[in-house]
Amino acid sequence: MRTPRKGAASPQAARALADVRAAERILPEPIQGHLVAFMQYLRLVRNSSACTLRAYRADLEQFLGFISCHPDLGSDGLSRLTRQHVRAFLADLQVSEYRRTSLARKLAAMRAFCKWANRQALMEGDPTIGIQTIKQEKKLPKFLRGGEVEALLAAPDTETPDGQRDRALLELLYASGLRAAEAHRLDVGDLDLFSAEIRVRHGKGDKERIAMLGEDAIAALQHYLQNGRIALATAGAAAAEQAVFLNKFGQRLSDRGIRRTFDRYVTQTSDRLKITPHVLRHTFATHLLDNGADLRSVQELLGHANLGTTQIYTHVTTERMKDSYDKAHPRASKRDGDGQG
Repeated sequence: MRTPRKGAASPQAARALADVRAAERILPEPIQGHLVAFMQYLRLVRNSSACTLRAYRADLEQFLGFISCHPDLGSDGLSRLTRQHVRAFLADLQVSEYRRTSLARKLAAMRAFCKWANRQALMEGDPTIGIQTIKQEKKLPKFLRGGEVEALLAAPDTETPDGQRDRALLELLYASGLRAAEAHRLDVGDLDLFSAEIRVRHGKGDKERIAMLGEDAIAALQHYLQNGRIALATAGAAAAEQAVFLNKFGQRLSDRGIRRTFDRYVTQTSDRLKITPHVLRHTFATHLLDNGADLRSVQELLGHANLGTTQIYTHVTTERMKDSYDKAHPRASKRDGDGQG
């Protein structure tokens, strides 16, 4: 098996660099050069993830393409860009029936680029200042109920190395609330099973935090590390690999591999569609709040920068309480009927 040479870029870094290079082939000069420089800034200074780089590149190619084709602006028109041009671009997107989530993401990319361009003296002021943030449609996060969680966690065959890994992975995701990308980047040295803690070194925005583990997750991880992981590492002749979760070649299990693993067990245990590994993160937060955890602690465990992001889970628990009330109280159906207090 061919092993990567020492110092070679990771697949994620290689994809990120490819995203930067792709920008060089799309737009006319000099606007092309500005996009390439901004992508380099995101990658090297902001340490943005490969996913963020891909999304920003696609959104900014569209925005800068609009600028380069605009009769008042052209390929050298950044310095003449105004708030009216930004609003015209967003209006075009709305006419094309883009979803609010897409519009909000594109506006976020435009804000980041214009802020950077203004600091580089490519613009006279930031034309995105004063543009109203696009309101999102409020969707309550999906989560699994108790029986669904138990069925999912019990699905892997723990007599095999792959099954031991998958059981440990699922238990970890539910016990800790980690994102799939964070689990993908975990190294063995990040686990402290004695203290029941995980050091998450590569959280969203590359922020570091401590996550917790329960007894079942610790037991599954110990069994996997002492048995299945050794078998996978030996089969792939990759004893030096530090990743917690290995594929059949003894290499780090990819983010996509984690999603495929999750999809396989969901298909076996649930008839609900479009359930992703992130649903276990939602389930983690919802079950904590259901059982009395305070919102601030859940925020820290999830690694949310803003408490408002975590508060969406309080809506989930409130909706569940209302549902239970409506089903159980003999006079619940008349709650809103006569308007009396």
